[in-house]
Amino acid sequence: MPNQNPTIVSMKNVLESKKFQDAKLELPIALGKTIANETFILDLTKMPHLLIAGATGQGKSVGLNTILCSILYKKHPSEVKFILVDPKKVELTLYNKLEKHFLAKMPGDDDAIITDTKNVVQTLKSLCLEMDRRYELLKKSEVRNIQEYNEKQKQTATKEGHLPYLILVIDEFADLIMTAGKEIEIPIARLAQLSRAIGIHLIIATQRPTTNIITGTIKANFPTRIAFRVIQGIDSKTILDTVGANQLIGRGDMLISNGSNLSRIQCAFIDTPEVEKLANFIGNQDGYKTAFNLPTLHNDNREINSKEEIERDPLFKEAAILIIMHQQGSTSMIQRKLKLGYNRAGRIIDQLESAGILGPLQGSKGRQVLIDSEEELNKLI
Repeated sequence: MPNQNPTIVSMKNVLESKKFQDAKLELPIALGKTIANETFILDLTKMPHLLIAGATGQGKSVGLNTILCSILYKKHPSEVKFILVDPKKVELTLYNKLEKHFLAKMPGDDDAIITDTKNVVQTLKSLCLEMDRRYELLKKSEVRNIQEYNEKQKQTATKEGHLPYLILVIDEFADLIMTAGKEIEIPIARLAQLSRAIGIHLIIATQRPTTNIITGTIKANFPTRIAFRVIQGIDSKTILDTVGANQLIGRGDMLISNGSNLSRIQCAFIDTPEVEKLANFIGNQDGYKTAFNLPTLHNDNREINSKEEIERDPLFKEAAILIIMHQQGSTSMIQRKLKLGYNRAGRIIDQLESAGILGPLQGSKGRQVLIDSEEELNKLI
């Protein structure tokens, strides 16, 4: 039942509560108040990843701000870094000012907050590299998780090796899946499966909790889920595995499921001017020289290219000249003209595509030839 005179659960109230102040958690998140009017606090490291869904205008973005701000209030910039992905381009821009304190990005990027899908794919691949690097460090130090590793580093004379937590926040996940699909889904699933022990946590928000966006793999690795109000019972079932989110009041009223039990919470409210004040306050303090740099990917691509060049078929150039002459590329043509078997012709076609001579397969249309003359071909290879 909604209250006759509803009052706002303010962020200040929640942050000032004794429960949050005394919390001895690694990454405490103050979400709001329970039905019994108690402050509700969770540890992100125990979750370890968080999935947020709800219809438009029901409080998802405010929920994200609440999560980010509670970590900002509790943690020092050396302990935690955020990677912010915002396809909408407007929700997370206020956190730009924290670039030299709390944000992580790829070395070549101008903007600390990622809005372009291409950059998102690169960043996710880079995060996977960082994850592998961290696992190597744990292996060398003979420890099992990031907490033990950081403890061990404190005891050494040089305190250089401290690893901060990395939190990837994606607002509007559905938009990324629509534009990049598998390229986004595979690294996300990989990170969700493996990254708990090395301090990389994912927080993903989406409007449409349909099964093609929140796939089985993603759901299996996101045991903690938050549902703001959704329109249909089926959407509630997709995210929480039970109905109920369709009967919420809206405006920050939410259900949180952590695998076993369901709690109903009123999310704390923090408005844009408050977030701006907070970002300015931290931004005006002394920070690092640059944002925290994620590993670069360039070398990997070069290595792959040189490997491909070494492994190219002896008839690769001959096939390329044929395709340019005829201005059409198909496996059957290469089979006929060069008297090859289907498998070898198929491999040559794949090599031509990765060299940028042929376009991708377009159903019954066949492939587009991307080069017009033999001179261009010689420049390319």
